Amino acid sequence: MELIDFLQYGFVQRALVAGTFIALLCSTLGIFLVLRRFSLIGDGLAHATFGSVALAMLLNMTPLYVSIPFVMACSLGILKLTENARLYGDAAIGVVSSMGIATGIILSSIAGGFNVDLFSYLFGSILSISTTEVIISTVLSLLVILVIILCYHELMSITFDAESAKVSGINTKLINNIFVLLTAMTVVLSMKVVGILLISALFIFPPITALQIAQSFNMMIICSGLSAIISVVSGIIISFFLDLPTGATIVVMNFILFTAVIMHKKLITRR
Repeated sequence: MELIDFLQYGFVQRALVAGTFIALLCSTLGIFLVLRRFSLIGDGLAHATFGSVALAMLLNMTPLYVSIPFVMACSLGILKLTENARLYGDAAIGVVSSMGIATGIILSSIAGGFNVDLFSYLFGSILSISTTEVIISTVLSLLVILVIILCYHELMSITFDAESAKVSGINTKLINNIFVLLTAMTVVLSMKVVGILLISALFIFPPITALQIAQSFNMMIICSGLSAIISVVSGIIISFFLDLPTGATIVVMNFILFTAVIMHKKLITRR
């Protein structure tokens, strides 16, 4: 099959559109998460997403509609634990993560055990994404990107020096709340792309790849976005032609790109 023929399939077009928007979203938020050493929040919220998907299946509801408010509440819970319970970020993430997994296992057991639908969310199934899901993902992605643009300077100030940002008059509590809510929404949107178990890779690989080559913060965001889009698009195409799991292939492509950039950087340094 030729690439042109492949691109004419409706399910491929839907996957590429949704994947591109979500890749941009994850790579942009990932920059702030990595620089704040908070990147594992994606993994913690992904585990909470597992619990929300199991709850949706138990209630016979669309997982997206249940997961968004559920995971957003969990993200605020992580933030409150770090502020009020005097827990470090990784400990708070661990609390929410373990409860998400435990809740998911219990609810899936009550609902009749693991089924095909639940596995599609665990391991990703972007090629089966529906038109409605594409529209929802695109609209929400644009909304989140718009909020990031509007809060860009505040987010950057808090990322590099939270104390100075607070002294300068920035409402750090409000910005942090907005930030974790955006992260939660992004995690939910990403679960069909690479799966709940691999979501954190979309937040981590593009930013750390960009960190190797970018000379400025703005360039870092651009490089991170390009890295994410290349990985998602190539992952979708390669997985189809080689009959491989799409989510896992996207993550592997992220790793290959990161490794290639590291090797290229070392070659330049030696010269």
